[in-house]
Amino acid sequence: MRYKAPKSDLFKRNRDRFTSYLPDGALAIFNANDIMPTNGDGTMPFKQNSDLYYLTGVDQEESILVLFPHAFHAAHRCMLFLLETNPHIARWEGEKLNKEQAKAVSGIDSVYWISEFDAILKTVMSQATHVFLNQNEHYRRNNPVQTRDDRFRERMMRDFPLHEYERCAPIMHALRAIKQPEEIEVMQKAADIAVDGYKRVLKMLKPGVMEYEIEAEFIHEFTRQGSRGFAYTPIIASGANACVLHYIENSRVCNDGDLILLDVGAEYGNYNSDITRTFPVNGRFTTRQKDIYNAVLRVKKAAMELLRPGNQLHEYHREVGALMTDELLRLKLIDQTDVKNEDPKWPAYKKYFMHGTSHYIGLDVHDVGLWTVQMEVGNAFTVEPGIYIPEENIGIRIEDDVIITQDGLLNLTEGVPEEVEAIEALMHER
Repeated sequence: MRYKAPKSDLFKRNRDRFTSYLPDGALAIFNANDIMPTNGDGTMPFKQNSDLYYLTGVDQEESILVLFPHAFHAAHRCMLFLLETNPHIARWEGEKLNKEQAKAVSGIDSVYWISEFDAILKTVMSQATHVFLNQNEHYRRNNPVQTRDDRFRERMMRDFPLHEYERCAPIMHALRAIKQPEEIEVMQKAADIAVDGYKRVLKMLKPGVMEYEIEAEFIHEFTRQGSRGFAYTPIIASGANACVLHYIENSRVCNDGDLILLDVGAEYGNYNSDITRTFPVNGRFTTRQKDIYNAVLRVKKAAMELLRPGNQLHEYHREVGALMTDELLRLKLIDQTDVKNEDPKWPAYKKYFMHGTSHYIGLDVHDVGLWTVQMEVGNAFTVEPGIYIPEENIGIRIEDDVIITQDGLLNLTEGVPEEVEAIEALMHER
């Protein structure tokens, strides 16, 4: 294992918090993700189901968690099922977790092989009245591929049609939105690795460098520090490319006088960082670039002041929109007539700032969390305003990852400079 995992106490507490929501007679089942195929006999790197990892710490395919807190037999109240190592697997892939290792990782005493699952399932289903099953219910989900959870849900409803079925997702979204101290520690490590990547890039950024050369510097630093790589496909966008919000080609030369927008995060221990900075390729902002950059920075700083317990995300985004409107008026990119005649569903500022300012972050880059409740201590958000002006080949975004605390915000990614003077000074120290 590349990363230092949290102690099993975290996962036990997470399970206890989840089962406190279950009514009498209810059990819940969570499946690992599939290993996704590419072509021929190729596969994509394995990425564990975030909910299963949150509840077990197990980072292995073909794993199943069953929680049945009111089961008749104590051994059936919390069960972990794993793929058993055989000589073929051990030779070709390496050994899987044995039962003792799984107990140490998860804190679960009842560990079985996956071959035992069907028989035990029949036993516990004969006692259960309600069954909580998992599904990806992220509000931005796109599910063109049937998952292991999807197939399992179809099987359960076919084989046990008279049970009452419920959803795990609302409970998991509420729980995962509040980060525990051990989670914040891992998130800080993911952020620190990304910060070091940015500092490495600043030492080599100059006119003539290719965008993909910058990408290579990031991945070198990430993997050198035990990360499995990028938290998401990196955006290395110089010049006009910075106005394409999800530009991932990373194939253009960085030209003198251009800005470069870097939206790059590192994964560590299944948690993610998400940082964006915009730098002058030649080390100096022009007056126009500086004016626009500072406008974005003012909005970001003001937005961070709004991330407080008791505030609400939809209202927060409306307030940030008002802040951005003022800045765009100051820059003369829009005028009062534009504001007066704006469509409330697509305000005038959206012409130059068309995405949201914050999303939950954690086990998923766009992590789960409830948008209908007030912000709480322990919420983890990005803060990422931007201004994009295609006609000027200027795209600027500044993004940090923050945790709401009792005393304000913990900025996990503040190690990457964001002030104009600090950026220019660092780039000219090389």
